[in-house]
Amino acid sequence: MTLLEGSVGVEDLVLLEPLEQESLIRNLQLRYEKKEIYTYIGNVLVSMNPYQQLPIYDLEFVAKYRDYTFYELKPHIYALANMAYQSLRDQDRDQCILITGESGAGKTEASKLVMSYVAAVCGKGEQVNSVKEQLLQSNPVLEAFGNAKTIRNNNSSRFGKYMDIEFDFKGSPLGGVITNYLLEKSRVVKQLEGERNFHIFYQLLAGADAQLLKALKLERDTGGYAYLNPDTSRVDGMDDDANFKVLQSAMTVIGFSEEEIRQVLEVAALVLKLGNVELVNEFQANGVPASGIRDGRGVQEIGELVGLNSGELERALCSRTMETAKEKVVTALNVVQAQYARDALAKNIYSRLFNWLVNRINESIKVSTGEKRKVMGVLDIYGFEILEDNSFEQFVINYCNEKLQQVFIEMTLKEEQEEYKREGIPWVKVEYFDNGIICNLIEHNQRGILAMLDEECLRPGVVSDSTFLAKLNQLFSKHSHYESKVTQNAQRQYDHSMGLSCFRICHYAGKVTYNVNSFIDKNNDLLFRDLSQAMWKARHPLLRSLFPEGDPKQASLKRPPTAGAQFKSSVTTLMKNLYSKNPNYIRCIKPNEQQQRGHFSFELVNVQAQYLGLLENVRVRRAGYAYRQAYGSFLERYRLLSRSTWPRWNGGDQEGVEKVLGELSMSSEELAFGKTKIFIRSPKTLFYLEEQRRLQLQQLATLIQKTYRGWRCRTHYQLMRKSQIVISSWFRGNMQKKRYRKMKASALLIQAFVRGWKARKNYRKYFRSGAALILSDFIYKSMVQKFLLGLKNNLPSPSILDKKWPSAPYKYFNTANHELRRLFHQWKCKKFRDQLSPKQVEVLREKLCASELFKGKKSSYPQSVPIPFHGDYIGLQRNPKLQKLKGGEEGPILMAETVMKVNRGNGKTSSRILLLTKGHVIITDTKNAQAKTVIPLNSLARVSVTSFKDGLFSLHLSEISSVGSKGDLLLVSEHVIELLTKIYRATLDATQIQLPVAVTEEFSVQFKEGSLTVKVIQGPGGGGTGKLSCKKKGSRCLEVTVQ
Repeated sequence: MTLLEGSVGVEDLVLLEPLEQESLIRNLQLRYEKKEIYTYIGNVLVSMNPYQQLPIYDLEFVAKYRDYTFYELKPHIYALANMAYQSLRDQDRDQCILITGESGAGKTEASKLVMSYVAAVCGKGEQVNSVKEQLLQSNPVLEAFGNAKTIRNNNSSRFGKYMDIEFDFKGSPLGGVITNYLLEKSRVVKQLEGERNFHIFYQLLAGADAQLLKALKLERDTGGYAYLNPDTSRVDGMDDDANFKVLQSAMTVIGFSEEEIRQVLEVAALVLKLGNVELVNEFQANGVPASGIRDGRGVQEIGELVGLNSGELERALCSRTMETAKEKVVTALNVVQAQYARDALAKNIYSRLFNWLVNRINESIKVSTGEKRKVMGVLDIYGFEILEDNSFEQFVINYCNEKLQQVFIEMTLKEEQEEYKREGIPWVKVEYFDNGIICNLIEHNQRGILAMLDEECLRPGVVSDSTFLAKLNQLFSKHSHYESKVTQNAQRQYDHSMGLSCFRICHYAGKVTYNVNSFIDKNNDLLFRDLSQAMWKARHPLLRSLFPEGDPKQASLKRPPTAGAQFKSSVTTLMKNLYSKNPNYIRCIKPNEQQQRGHFSFELVNVQAQYLGLLENVRVRRAGYAYRQAYGSFLERYRLLSRSTWPRWNGGDQEGVEKVLGELSMSSEELAFGKTKIFIRSPKTLFYLEEQRRLQLQQLATLIQKTYRGWRCRTHYQLMRKSQIVISSWFRGNMQKKRYRKMKASALLIQAFVRGWKARKNYRKYFRSGAALILSDFIYKSMVQKFLLGLKNNLPSPSILDKKWPSAPYKYFNTANHELRRLFHQWKCKKFRDQLSPKQVEVLREKLCASELFKGKKSSYPQSVPIPFHGDYIGLQRNPKLQKLKGGEEGPILMAETVMKVNRGNGKTSSRILLLTKGHVIITDTKNAQAKTVIPLNSLARVSVTSFKDGLFSLHLSEISSVGSKGDLLLVSEHVIELLTKIYRATLDATQIQLPVAVTEEFSVQFKEGSLTVKVIQGPGGGGTGKLSCKKKGSRCLEVTVQ
């Protein structure tokens, strides 16, 4: 048990000492500040709203509270839910859980936690899981349509809800039935500053896609609707868009079809559109005030949305038909009356839609089987309300709370009386405040306030709120729980807080002043018949079904029941339902008005504690015996207080308890022995038992510590003794091992010296002084022989490209191995050269020369390496004219190719044939094969070529004396590497002088008239193609671009 030991404050207020209002609140404050939000009053749970998520609701806590009884763990809502569920499952007792408290106290969350716990601990299975899911998913739907942001709470339930969850004999849920009470439909048309309309309107505008909004004829901006408060369209911590998706998913899980969901949203949109219907003053021909609609577009859109004739809707809003048995009279409504009719229609549509949703959910979750069922009811209803201006809504709410308080007192006393009777203890009548006189004041069939209100509403003649108040003053002038200005004046009392249009009722939780203004209208709750008939004529199935009285065939002149009568009937039915079940109570309290975590307002909690009657609850619970417990549990906890029962007791539990209490000399007036439980009258007696137990535990703890220390010292000594023996034996053994190893080492040393002496003696006897050199020389030669023979067997292939070579087995062979590798490579190269023909040798020499000239300098060189040098690129053998151009002594033509000659004047190119002989470079015309220019090789001064992939080069002459030459030649060749290599070799053979080859991007070309600077640049393409573009830059510069 954790009621006292290790707890924060007092976990059960029945044990509170002293029992006063202040100490009760202080205890709640102490526990709240330590994040202990739950406290017991017997089996009643008091819950404080923490305004934060606490880690006490996961599956670990569900499993923990499922395995323990009510008082074995700290107070928790799961403990109460578990007690109710186990009583229902195991004892076949129908249960009800009553959750009360004012707005913002956490009633809705408490009901969710109860349902989630029951869903977690009940049976499993596909059908069971489906039922549980439907029951749980009803919450998002009812919250969307029945909850709203108020000044006190961001998610306040604006209706009362009672859900009956039905179980089979195994405790698995079969279904349920939901009953709703008094939806605050006035919120549809008007909200206080800082409050919002019902959540559904904001969720619809925020979460619906553009296509759906267009179909519903809505705009996303909440500021465009008269029924919505634009200043509070968003709420911190609430995502309307995501909640709309959750709503749609929940409706699908419950069983709503897509068409039904669409129709529900259309009716919600209709309510929003009605608020934008603006009514203006008009006058009839006879001057009587009438009303009309400023802009008919809104009415037309409503008609298109629900299939309604806009003209009929306009007539129903602006006029009223009075019908008697003989005639009909149509009366025009002024603006005020028309606005009242519009708002009444909007409120009725929304209220009826909400009722339809509840009925539709009930159809989905109702139990279809006829087997015997167990029922657990969960009541989440508004708490006692005292506002600055209390009206009809607060009156009926507080009436309901009076009835619930009456149920609580009667059921608590009844439960106490039944327990006393079961245990065989005499029942003593408990004095308590009976609020039946207040309930009678409100609900008496002939002389109650509700009866007077209905009578005034039905009375012919002029009826007003003031006449209703006058009737109350006359009827209840001497009632002890009724006050008004008239009754106070009669008693010569002065109270400035009491208005002329007010009356006051002394409720069990305090005095509440009610303003009678609008009592008559709110009780009548009338909707003009014209509006009902107009709605029934709509071609919208859902809207039409909400107004069955609009059907002319079902038209009735009988007046419908008033709101007060309907609510009284609902409360009566609810009370009967509660009396038939075993009640469990959750009293919800909000710690502050700002919804701040960790902040506790003493005054606010004190007022709520008075509303809820917590102190009265404790007093009723403590009227007889404050504490009771089964003999077994009591003996298990306190048997250590008696030498007879400690440490072992073999007798019965009751006998053991009597032994314990007898040795403690407890007063007989403080104790009562029942059949299965011990009853203790005063909390002081229990505290005395706890104190004695604490002292005894200290003594036992001292004894246990003493015994443990002695055992630990003996164990430590024995362990040390065993360790000393082990260490001693190990030490002696180790010493002997060391001595043995030392003796062995000495013997081995002596043996080594003896063997060495013998060996040296034999060496001197059998070997000459030079034997060591002979042996080492023999060994070295053997190693060399082995190395060379191994190398012979592992020689690489004779290919000159194979550069593999075995590594030396010893470091001192590295030099010889490297030399052998070089010789072998030279031998392979020689063998390769010996196999080549003279022509192949010549080709290789040309390639070698090209490598020396252009490798790493010319970008096109790598591409030319694998291509053989052909020399003849114009088919010289088939052109005898060109063969005659060389002299007979010149020998064969070394190179014949078509080149492009660059004109120095304009940069244009012309085709020429270049012939290279052993002594000359001949430039001929491609058409008539006539020599244009003949350049002796000894006249070449140098050659200039670029580093790009182009074929541009220049032949620089030492003197301008060649035949047909006008100066240096600027040519373009497709085989520039081969051509310049052959020119270089031919010049070297003819003059024995190396021809300079300059690789540069800028060079000068000499002509008879002067010089020209050639500047080669790379184009945007990076010069990859090698194509040239020449452009003259002034008279002395030629710019060549390599594309």
